Amino acid sequence: MISTSDEVLLRRAIEIAAHATTLGDAPYGSLLAGTDGTILAEAHNTVRRDNDISAHPELKLARWAARELDPDTAARTTLYTSCQPCGMCTGGIARSGLGRVVYALSTAQLVELNPESGAWPTVAQDGPALFDAARVPVDDYYRHHRP
Repeated sequence: MISTSDEVLLRRAIEIAAHATTLGDAPYGSLLAGTDGTILAEAHNTVRRDNDISAHPELKLARWAARELDPDTAARTTLYTSCQPCGMCTGGIARSGLGRVVYALSTAQLVELNPESGAWPTVAQDGPALFDAARVPVDDYYRHHRP
């Protein structure tokens, strides 16, 4: 459920997205907030500027949180973002341990506004294969690096 406080922070994420366009960047913005609503970090999409397909604001903030926050703090944060995170960003958010995501536009709404946003091809994947060979470095690593 989205609260009035969430709406205030979500509006800030939309402002970040709008500001990004004045810089020539794509209209996507995000922020990471603590439990009291304090903004910890903000980011906008710089994919074109940086020539980096991973420069989505959600992924930038997930990476920031993984580097800068302890796991308990990360789990108590909320990521506010102008659009629903894509699959790449969702994976980064999950791995970073963030506690919650609140978004404005859904992916379906974004594709309706900009059909090109949904034009990503499916990439074929084959596997699993060579289990006995592939397991060796994994077994070796975790034998020596278990928490």
